[in-house]
Amino acid sequence: MKFETFKAGEWQQQYQYKSFLPVTVNREWIWEDSQINTLLERASRTLAELDAFTLIVPDVDLFIQMHITKEANNSSRIEGTQTHIDEAVLDSSQLAPEKRDDWQEVQNYIQAINDAIDELQRLPLSNRLLKQTHAILMQGVRGEHKTPGEFRTSQNWIGGSNLTNAVFIPPHPNEVPILMSDLELFWHNDQINVPDLIRIAISHYHFETIHPFLDGNGRIGRLLIALYLVGKGLLRKPSLYLSDFFERNRASYYDALMRVRISNDMTHWVKFFLSAVIETASKGKQTFENILALRREIDQRAFAYGKRAENVQLLLRHLYRRPAITVTQASKLIKSSHQTASSLLNKMAEDGILQEITGYQRNRVFMFSRYLDLFET
Repeated sequence: MKFETFKAGEWQQQYQYKSFLPVTVNREWIWEDSQINTLLERASRTLAELDAFTLIVPDVDLFIQMHITKEANNSSRIEGTQTHIDEAVLDSSQLAPEKRDDWQEVQNYIQAINDAIDELQRLPLSNRLLKQTHAILMQGVRGEHKTPGEFRTSQNWIGGSNLTNAVFIPPHPNEVPILMSDLELFWHNDQINVPDLIRIAISHYHFETIHPFLDGNGRIGRLLIALYLVGKGLLRKPSLYLSDFFERNRASYYDALMRVRISNDMTHWVKFFLSAVIETASKGKQTFENILALRREIDQRAFAYGKRAENVQLLLRHLYRRPAITVTQASKLIKSSHQTASSLLNKMAEDGILQEITGYQRNRVFMFSRYLDLFET
């Protein structure tokens, strides 16, 4: 299939509406636009450089968890949740009641990512894995009654309030199993010569066009990108997530997807996608560099704590994974009294390592704000 002559699909008349049936994607793909080659080279190189950081950063898994938290928060915000990353790292009890539903959606996404990445160590990327991940994503939140973990058996739509005024209507539910099976074959077809970054660019567009679930398609479709890159070995760790780029360029993101469906413009979408990889991977490298610099500084300052330096390091290992802590949590981590833990956290706050964010005398929360800030830029 040539990008320049690509036909995205056809509109099919259903009862009182027309749904869009996309063409299958499990085939050879070629293009004439030389800019795609240039972007592909840059994206591949930048992605490899990002991956290299996961080899040189000590205890990298501590920091990967914050990458996952940032992705869960940004991807959920695209779908309308209002949780900020500093709220995502808190416990539910530390939030105002009206914020807890959105918070839970983000926590579900974090669990879904972690479980899916873990599952990739045993099984290849598959529709089965996407269904399992979707079930986790939707548990106990908005959409929990929309057949979690199963492809849809009824018609959905994008934009508008119903089928008559929808912006886009995905394929009829009868077509979903066939289209998703074709997509899974495309991920693993070794008989076609399609670079992996082109393959996942096409796959993300195709998944969002099929919209195989009744709810949660945007989040699963964006997670699919990370799962594919890890599953194919382009990344050793799940360190690249495009939702930050997509959220900051939300109108362009939706427009690029619709241009494929309406104008058959796969070239524009692939260029947009590769540009997202280049920018996001570059920012990811900078984040890792900033983490290393901050960690060196904090480690040096920890030595000044003398006999308490070991406990400081225990707290920091927790804070690099989740940069908020209470006195009770600290007491359990360092196996000390509540008073001893409180004294140590107060000292770290006085030294500018932590910041107490509640202003309370009791149930105080200390935030590793300088570290958290690295993921908000």
